[in-house]
Amino acid sequence: MNAPAPQPLCAQDYADLARQHLAPAIWAWLESGGADEITVRSNRAAYDGTRLRSRVLRPLAGAHTRLDLSGQALAHPLLIAPMAWHGLVHPDAEQATALAAAATGTPFIVSAQSGTPIETLAALPGPPHLWFQLYAQTSREDTLALARRALAAGARALVLTVDAPVNGVRNAEQRSSFRPPSHIRSVHLDGLSPPSSRPTPPGGSPLFDSGLLDAAPTWDEVTWLREQLPDTPLWLKGILDPDDARAARAHGIDGLIVSNHGGRCLDTLPSTLDALPGVARAVEGRIPILMDGGIRRGTDILKALALGARGVLIGRPVLHALAVGGAPAAAHLIQILRGELEVAMALTGCPTLADIGPDALWDR
Repeated sequence: MNAPAPQPLCAQDYADLARQHLAPAIWAWLESGGADEITVRSNRAAYDGTRLRSRVLRPLAGAHTRLDLSGQALAHPLLIAPMAWHGLVHPDAEQATALAAAATGTPFIVSAQSGTPIETLAALPGPPHLWFQLYAQTSREDTLALARRALAAGARALVLTVDAPVNGVRNAEQRSSFRPPSHIRSVHLDGLSPPSSRPTPPGGSPLFDSGLLDAAPTWDEVTWLREQLPDTPLWLKGILDPDDARAARAHGIDGLIVSNHGGRCLDTLPSTLDALPGVARAVEGRIPILMDGGIRRGTDILKALALGARGVLIGRPVLHALAVGGAPAAAHLIQILRGELEVAMALTGCPTLADIGPDALWDR
């Protein structure tokens, strides 16, 4: 008799199984980073090189992972990152992810490039806690219409992603000849104005001379969007530099997400864990910070919280689990990471998230 397949015990187990389930081109799309993927590796290496400080005999009664994030009560500090096209890895697509989010009390940041409308996700039984990712569109009217559509569907916050005015150079994806199948598309972008472009002159630059950057967002767009939606929690995703963090605070932003786009845009950027302390110092605790990039263990989450994050976004591991077993597996993955975080909190003598600070680390 064949032995039953072992139950995945950690995020890496799900990654190993997902690679067996997915076509090579889809795996390349999911895992690829920019250029030589130095930043992808740096994201992971930063956690591996940071040591925790074990503290003993501390009182742990009443321990919990609850927090308040911009007025929203959450059971734990994990959120699902915005990622395009979940239907590439599982037929139930974003609906499966939303069910996993609802089952685990995890906010789900729906991608602007989702293959499932946010209205469909909001109508699920016991709807999940939804946020919505925005990219600045060619016209401000389209950006605002997309934002208002998400809010009308029940999104509790907007996440404006600002670090990808153009796609990065993803050689691994290019080598795989990845093309999304015809049934996979970004449904929220239907009917919006396409990016404007003009013919490239002979000998000209296909990027700089094509007009593709003419509508790239600036701080003016942030100011305008803040004015249009003064009462909506508005976060900026893709902040690494302390000067940008200070500018965001001055523009009335409600929260920042320290992110290098999972290493998928500009290669050789610093890891998000290395960038986090500078951003935290710049905002001086006046607005909350989330972060993503390379998180694979509960100990990684604790290290991020120790360096100034209020919570973390989980990206690729959610899609790994989704590929393996749909909504139940994605929920299991979140439970694994939360459970690992709780163990790490107990063993570093931190009964609540508020107790996690730089002194939870050995060498910082």
